Amino acid sequence: MNKFLLKMKSLLGDEYNEFLKYYESDNFRGLRVNTLKTTPEKLLPLLDFKAERTPFCNEGYYIPQNITSLGNSPLHHCGAFYIQEPSATSAVEMLGVEKDDFVLDLCAAPGGKSTQIAAKLGRSGLLWSNEIVKNRANILLSNIERMGVSNAVVSNCHPDILCQRLENKFDKVLVDAPCSGEGMFRKNQEAQNEWSEEHVKSCAVRQLNILESAKRALKPSGVLVYSTCTFSVEENEGVITRFLKQNPDFELEDAGVNFGRPTLKYARRIFPMDGGEGHFAARLRKKGNNVKSHNPVVLPEKVSKDALGFYDSLFYDRPFGENINVINNKILIFPRKFNFDVKGLSVLRCGVILGEIMKNRIEPHHSVFAAARLENCKSYVNFKADSEEIKAFMHGEEIAVPSDKKGFTAVCVESMTLGFGKASNSRLKNKYPKGLRILK
Repeated sequence: MNKFLLKMKSLLGDEYNEFLKYYESDNFRGLRVNTLKTTPEKLLPLLDFKAERTPFCNEGYYIPQNITSLGNSPLHHCGAFYIQEPSATSAVEMLGVEKDDFVLDLCAAPGGKSTQIAAKLGRSGLLWSNEIVKNRANILLSNIERMGVSNAVVSNCHPDILCQRLENKFDKVLVDAPCSGEGMFRKNQEAQNEWSEEHVKSCAVRQLNILESAKRALKPSGVLVYSTCTFSVEENEGVITRFLKQNPDFELEDAGVNFGRPTLKYARRIFPMDGGEGHFAARLRKKGNNVKSHNPVVLPEKVSKDALGFYDSLFYDRPFGENINVINNKILIFPRKFNFDVKGLSVLRCGVILGEIMKNRIEPHHSVFAAARLENCKSYVNFKADSEEIKAFMHGEEIAVPSDKKGFTAVCVESMTLGFGKASNSRLKNKYPKGLRILK
């Protein structure tokens, strides 16, 4: 740690003592409101603590130090918010996501930035979230599902292979690169233990290689944002400078934000004294002209009438579109504009799973209800977050429901979908996945 602190003293100069003051105090904690599910105006009154907005995004809020067990909250389970270090939201703000964009998040686990991108897209466009490490890719998928994202592809693929296959396909690309994690030292002892000057240098080599892969997936005139959670000049300004030197068809541009502090003129650095644990982000533009267009989706010639009938029995107006495919007895609703050959790309999920075809029936899947809105659902029950019914449901128990509720029924918390069950005779048989249930 002494070598790290000496580097920070050299980097910060007169601000070093201020850095140490923050570095030795409590770390910053935050959450981001998920606008796919709710709004800050609706969510904040439901929280049992006062939340103050961060400077990094309109949906980001600081969590007081004394708040614990937020992950067990029904509001967390239904995807109302994502627990996220405040400055980590800065990179997506700099990406400038617009409706109908095709966006690639190349190093996406555990999913904070991906789900932030998804909220900006709404149900438009396409999000492709990739993670090379398999167990982390599974965590990414779980968070994509919990946050109600219906227009995402989640893959577990090497960046070189993925970007070669998806060349010139994306309007925006985010590379939140694996790094030495200096901005995580205050809450991650393992990151401290792994730190060395050699590790920093090896990270910089890997980061440049990932950027060289990522550039291939970007369309002409597209935007690439590179970010890290480290303070190291080698991994931040050094990587960007080398990339621009090797790629004269890219230029650094102003992201139009005022948080943190400028570096390389347009890139941004965030230190603890700026309100977050630490982040770096740079927005790059690929030169060239491009009209935003995507190949039309060729829908399957024959979609099972049973599948469509089942879809219509659960939801009004087919809210996730009609790009329906049946794979290994699973009925998937692909994103509306998805039209890629995914063979060999280790795709874990594309869109949402409507249901699974059993011997004589179709069983709905949790993911389609997690992505639905209350107004989409033909049958639903809605409870307060602190209700006994929600507590029982999250434990895996049957709950009482009105007698007019029949069949597959969405279970909602404060008008946000949490899961589903099957209603009959004023009782709801619990279908909340066992791996998500809270043990008593």
